[in-house]
Amino acid sequence: MSLLDWTPVFKVMLAGLVLAIFPLAWVWVRQRAHDPSRRLHALTLLTVFLTFDLIVFGAFTRLTDSGLGCPDWPGCYGSATPIGALSNIQAAQSAMPTGPVTLSKAWIEMIHRYLATGVGALILVICALSWWARARAAKQAVGAGTTPALAGISPWLATFTLLWVCVQGAFGALTVTMKLFPAIVTLHLLGGLTLLGLLTWQAVQGRPVAAAGPLPAPGRGLRSALLACMALLVLQIALGGWVSTNYAVLACTEFPMCQSRWWPEMNFAQGFTLWRELGMTPQGSPISFEALTAIHMVHRLMAVVVVLALGALAWRMKRSSWRTQGRWLNLLVLLQIITGLSNVVLGWPLLAAVLHTGGAAALLAVMVWALAQYPRLVQSQPAPVQPVERKPDSAERAPRAPLTSNLSA
Repeated sequence: MSLLDWTPVFKVMLAGLVLAIFPLAWVWVRQRAHDPSRRLHALTLLTVFLTFDLIVFGAFTRLTDSGLGCPDWPGCYGSATPIGALSNIQAAQSAMPTGPVTLSKAWIEMIHRYLATGVGALILVICALSWWARARAAKQAVGAGTTPALAGISPWLATFTLLWVCVQGAFGALTVTMKLFPAIVTLHLLGGLTLLGLLTWQAVQGRPVAAAGPLPAPGRGLRSALLACMALLVLQIALGGWVSTNYAVLACTEFPMCQSRWWPEMNFAQGFTLWRELGMTPQGSPISFEALTAIHMVHRLMAVVVVLALGALAWRMKRSSWRTQGRWLNLLVLLQIITGLSNVVLGWPLLAAVLHTGGAAALLAVMVWALAQYPRLVQSQPAPVQPVERKPDSAERAPRAPLTSNLSA
């Protein structure tokens, strides 16, 4: 007897493949008149969009407490759909009416898994097409006796992205099997954002070169500022994930003060002990309210730093060839401020919480977009004109008669 039933695994994979057929067919129909590189770029853009949707739906899954709607992986009580697990779901719900297992939560959890499998299938296709395009370009170059043109999506980057989505799937499994372990859930969120960044980079990399003249490249100082702000943003996203996975949003329900004080009682050591179960300390006792307050306040204070840094960066970007990205940064920072305050003063409404996660993902994508565009902007600059040394002609080299001789004559 097999120790592992692979039937639900294959069925969930089949559901993901069926979902992937629709975007693949859409790209083929819409781009059939274009060359393969244009079709690959269109597929990559669509996968970026679907990955962003997957991150937002993952936030919806977490915020509706549906992460354990099916407490096993990848199926649901050994079935590929909640329909086949209906008796188990009803039994679990009867035993614990307010627990994490209900039919609606099971569907939310399984839809999230189907979408993730579909995105994985699209990334597999992108990887295969990238290698095919590279081999095709090399073959054409050999036939023409020229050096192969290696523009477009790097197959090595596409391969790394495929490996990364497999790692992300493993973290998804650990999220369920380790019962929403906060560190694992936060790493799963960061892994999803990393996947979005990798795909965004490929979408920019594979974009056809515009026919317009070259844009001025941003200076190295602005690029360094972008990298620094991106590091701050990633840290803030990690802190936000830590707030969400520990359910620390409602530790402070007013703004700008918290618990009617500017500096409430906080337990930083307990709040930022990373390896522990949800709601528990490493010793097995319930986590204190002061620890949840510390988690909330660190995220709130860091938000001030990040908003000021991104605001300054957006202002500088609007004065360069990154002005489009600068406008997006301004709009998304405003969205984050509104949704972040709404989470606090309105009691963590679902729509605001989901939009807050989506805004953070969009901010990261815009910054990766700008950073990935930088090498192309630099390469598009015209070569500097070398000054030509002018040699004097024969008339200029001939000695002139002294002025005194002319006067004497």
